[in-house]
Amino acid sequence: MLLSSLPRGRAIMAKSTTSTGAKPVDQYMRESIAEERRRLGQKGIDDILNRGRRWKLGSTLKAGGSVIFPHAGLKECGHQIAAAVHACLDSGAGRFLVIGVLHALTPELQEARVRVANGADVTKEKYCGIQGPGLGGQDNWKNEFSLSNFIFLWDEEIRRRGIKVPELIIRYPYLAGGKPEILPRIRELQEISKDAVVVSTADPFHHGIGYGDPPDTALYPERGGLGLARRRINEGLELLRKGDYWGFNQHCVSAKSDGRDAGQVVRYLLGPLEGRILDLTYTDTTEMYSAPPPTWVAGALIELNRVKE
Repeated sequence: MLLSSLPRGRAIMAKSTTSTGAKPVDQYMRESIAEERRRLGQKGIDDILNRGRRWKLGSTLKAGGSVIFPHAGLKECGHQIAAAVHACLDSGAGRFLVIGVLHALTPELQEARVRVANGADVTKEKYCGIQGPGLGGQDNWKNEFSLSNFIFLWDEEIRRRGIKVPELIIRYPYLAGGKPEILPRIRELQEISKDAVVVSTADPFHHGIGYGDPPDTALYPERGGLGLARRRINEGLELLRKGDYWGFNQHCVSAKSDGRDAGQVVRYLLGPLEGRILDLTYTDTTEMYSAPPPTWVAGALIELNRVKE
């Protein structure tokens, strides 16, 4: 879910549904994710994984393509995340690179992202780079939640299949700024991607009053909102296909997509990719931000096929 397009206070804090007042967003999300899994129970989780089998995307990954999956609500978007899990495990690969979204959960991260979007020299930014388990250096990823449900469903499906656990490499790029080729540690990802399947997460469109859209132009999902989401997401996919990294970065600002860094990195690693939306839904986020409706985030399952150059 996008946090960095909100006013500064909302980028850092979310109202709790309890009487304890405001909580840090990462704490709110961890608690919400845990509660959602508890409510779904094992049957609900199994149902989500079974629904994800509707799409047969293993061949897409085997052919060098990719998949983008959301990280919004598990109840609404879990089947899309499950589709990515099945795609990976069905591809026959033994190594997987998963590119996560690093949300702007601190004032420093948020201010850096705003500076870069406004044209600042990304090479001067302290947080420009790639984070992840085992890398050392910046560790903002430790509070990140964008891959929480993917990893959860990954573990669940591996258990259900009774297979050996494949190698899963998790990385979080930050501040690509239209120049993914100069990100520190990008060479490591290039080496990994030579013999690994690459997938990523993004919530590519956030909309409504809680995200700063005026009440007179904010659309409900079923009343034109999802149509707008589809158009904006396709605009971003076309920019990625062309390799217009800076254009995509600025598209993500205006479309309120949190996939600006992950999208640029995947396109840089894999080359031209033709994207298509396979499934589009939404998660209501009015409660998260204590904002009036409509306030929601689109959840999209996106297939990316290699394009011959």
